[in-house]
Amino acid sequence: MDAPWIRHYQPGVPAQIELPTESLVALYERSVAEAGNAVATEFFGRTTTYAELGDQIARAAEGLRRLGVQAGDRVAIVLPNCPQHIVAFYAVLRLGAVVVEHNPLYTERELRHLFEDHAARVAICWDAAVGRLRAIPGDARPDHIVSVNLLKAFPTIKRLALSLPVKKLRETRDRLTQPAPGTLPWEKLLGAPRLDASHPKPGVHDLAVIQYTSGTTGVPKGAMLSHFNLFSNARQGEAWMHGAQYRKEVFYAILPMFHAFGMTLFLTYGILKQGRLVLFPAFDVDLVLDAAKKSPPTVYCAVPPIYEKTATRATERGISLRSAKYCISGAMNLPDSVVELWESVSSGLLVEGYGMTEASPVCLGNPFHPSRRTGTIGIPFPSTYMRVVDPDDPTREVAQGERGELLIKGPQVFSGYWNNAEETAKALLPDGWLRTGDVVTVDADGFTTIVDRVKELIITGGFNVSPSEVENVLRGHPDLSDAAVIGVPAPSGGEKVVAVVLLRPGATLDEPALRDYCRERLSGYKVPREIVAINDLPRSMLGKVLRKQVREQFLADHA
Repeated sequence: MDAPWIRHYQPGVPAQIELPTESLVALYERSVAEAGNAVATEFFGRTTTYAELGDQIARAAEGLRRLGVQAGDRVAIVLPNCPQHIVAFYAVLRLGAVVVEHNPLYTERELRHLFEDHAARVAICWDAAVGRLRAIPGDARPDHIVSVNLLKAFPTIKRLALSLPVKKLRETRDRLTQPAPGTLPWEKLLGAPRLDASHPKPGVHDLAVIQYTSGTTGVPKGAMLSHFNLFSNARQGEAWMHGAQYRKEVFYAILPMFHAFGMTLFLTYGILKQGRLVLFPAFDVDLVLDAAKKSPPTVYCAVPPIYEKTATRATERGISLRSAKYCISGAMNLPDSVVELWESVSSGLLVEGYGMTEASPVCLGNPFHPSRRTGTIGIPFPSTYMRVVDPDDPTREVAQGERGELLIKGPQVFSGYWNNAEETAKALLPDGWLRTGDVVTVDADGFTTIVDRVKELIITGGFNVSPSEVENVLRGHPDLSDAAVIGVPAPSGGEKVVAVVLLRPGATLDEPALRDYCRERLSGYKVPREIVAINDLPRSMLGKVLRKQVREQFLADHA
């Protein structure tokens, strides 16, 4: 297959990676053996070495085995970024079990649907989210909940400071942890002896992770990612960041590890490179910059608003970011103004990339080289191929430069959706090509630009929002007869969620009350930022609301 983009790779980046023959267990065990006393994680100043990480993984794995976890079982992880998250991830994989990642801020309603689908009997959960797991009704509720208190991973002096009777400190403590009686504390799980080294390990093609992604139907689908998929994407990342050194790089884990982008950057690639992972449970620009004074970042991957806030605040505080060499932006459009601002304070290029959960997730990226082209999502990664086809007939390729749907093929592409053969058949063509649902144009060199989406997901703050899911919530409000949810460009880049609603006779629009209603049922990033009432919604002959027309009219009215 012709791959004209290879000549635009950064010198030293190979056209093909060496495909993995072992599971992710071999990846972390090799790093533990080779890195030993090197720092693996840093969390509010407290460090954990690779040797300590390996010991905790072996103990957590044995603790999970004693709870009955076996190869192939699903184990839910409901945690923000913290050292316990990394240990839990690899402890589950060590047993040959399957990690199912969850956003710890999901509501009970959102969690219930996922647990009904994957049927995990064991959950490793942030103690502040335990109540929402317990509220899941019936058989979907897990049998065992291991509760994680984030403060236990803090340095002793910081834990003592948070116990002082100071209002701000007390609020910080309450935000990070809540009592979780009746659960198995994480520390007790780690009290088990180390797992017997002879315990069987998973194979390279075994299922490793079920990562949920929203679909146009509004029902989240579990993308099945194998050890081979995830290990391949880690090696592709290693090839792309040519020059990054083992045990020398400092990764700032700002993006959540329960998200596919953060999972690959930190849980697989970061551990592969034996880097120091500086972990943040949530983005706080001043906490990030405080950490940068002690452990300056070299790998800083984020979304455009975070780059903008970090660069602006660093300038105000006089904190250097010149250590940052490898910076990838994803999930939303990267404005030129943000590129210029970031590159004025860092030492490397800020490049845009592209991925999707179904591809582990990274597929394309701009080179860390003057050949990069801002405004594009770049070119295919090593061992990755693309085609651009007619969305109505994916067997027909369009002419170079013509708009069409992007198809992807490579070792990182998933095998299908958990318990959903129908959606799998829609996403994967018989010859293994993945339909992305994104409409693109590609120039003669392979640099790709997204111009539209076949699917109507809204990307806000780096997260996917299903319009149907938000619409279903809005339709449950007694004042509304129907709703259409759309994404419109946000001033900071990406999109904001907008709801266009039909009121029932006699009802009046109360935006704050509607937002509160949504907030009780949806995560914050899914709640509409703007709600507009209109007299009618455009529909197809079958009565389906035509979101594209709703969006076009909204943009015209607010031009």
